[in-house]
Amino acid sequence: MLKIALCQLPVKADKHENLNQAASMVQEAASAGAQLAVLPEMFNCPYDIHCFRNYAENIPSGETVNHLSALARTHGLFLIGGSIPELVGELLYNTSIVFDPKGEIIAKHRKAHLFDVCVKNGIEFTESQVLSAGNTTTIFQTPWGKFGVEICYDIRFPELTRKMAKEGALLVIVPAAFNMTTGPAHWELLFRSRALDNQIFMLGTSPARNFQASYVAYGHSIAVNPWGQILAQLDEKPGVLIVDLDFTQIEEVREALPVWKQRRENLY
Repeated sequence: MLKIALCQLPVKADKHENLNQAASMVQEAASAGAQLAVLPEMFNCPYDIHCFRNYAENIPSGETVNHLSALARTHGLFLIGGSIPELVGELLYNTSIVFDPKGEIIAKHRKAHLFDVCVKNGIEFTESQVLSAGNTTTIFQTPWGKFGVEICYDIRFPELTRKMAKEGALLVIVPAAFNMTTGPAHWELLFRSRALDNQIFMLGTSPARNFQASYVAYGHSIAVNPWGQILAQLDEKPGVLIVDLDFTQIEEVREALPVWKQRRENLY
């Protein structure tokens, strides 16, 4: 059994305020017994392409990285540091960093699919104007098994989650910031679909909703089990969602519906 905490924090323009809020929520998670905590996508800065360069940091030497490392070490838990804008030379990436309970970096995922969309009467956003795409699948080892990380728009590409599941990931963690167009339409659907397709656990952590922001996040941080059921979900407000994951459910579901054994790889 793994006790996880999804930290749905309110992202502000002040980086230090965001880091302090992250510290407060991780402390709350640890006090509740969480062994793994997850922060949202771009949690240390506004989700705005005009902000990313000003908030960007080098990894592993940046202020945010040092702050997260100390949090993981102090509370003795695995910490998925949402994502932050990473500066590499002149390039910018949307990057998630994973820390072990000693505060060591054990994985880093750069968002592979950039959010370039234009929905009529809805959202228009073009991450590729300022961000570069990552080129790796990210899996890390834990005492409970292998876990994968992807960021927000990555979840819309089922091949990525399937690849991680085929490589042994029991859980895929998704720091994300869906908006008020895509969130109500697709948030639950995507997490339930990826969980059901691969018979794994899926977790999504969003920023809290802020109508004063240039980009309004949907919220609704979520945990879904291998049967495609929502275990728990927040609303739009700030909060810490504590959920227990029982990984024996994966084998139970795969025995009941043996789709992994029944795949026709000679056809697809």
